[in-house]
Amino acid sequence: MGAPEAACEITQLLYRYGECIDQGRLEHAAALFERARVHTGAAQPLDATGLLALWRRILILYPCGTPRTRHLITNPIVEVADDGLTASARSCYTVLQAVDGLALQIIASGRYLDRFACMDGVWHFIERDYRQMDFVGDMSRHLRMAVAPASGK
Repeated sequence: MGAPEAACEITQLLYRYGECIDQGRLEHAAALFERARVHTGAAQPLDATGLLALWRRILILYPCGTPRTRHLITNPIVEVADDGLTASARSCYTVLQAVDGLALQIIASGRYLDRFACMDGVWHFIERDYRQMDFVGDMSRHLRMAVAPASGK
């Protein structure tokens, strides 16, 4: 598989993550990280099981089964290693939300820093850094906890 095809498949993983979260399919979103370690700011990176437990604990899901969000993942810069088996990506995200009593608005924006590996011809997340939140809006109807932008912002 060449670098353009790899970059396309990796970009699809980025988009699939946002789609799963927005649809409230947390198990499917977590499955994308089955081979990954995810840095959230906790003492240790989380695996897919830990990530799913975290999402179930902090995300607010509405009666429709979704968090009433739209994750826009943009500006993916994918760099495939010369061996064609590993890659990294930097992308931006913007999370919009609309709920009763809250007009459609941006509630968060930041960057995803990801690493990938191709195993048996399929690309997988192997690492994600969630700690790059640059801007925080009203997250009170999205998370059961307060969040702050990345330090120094």
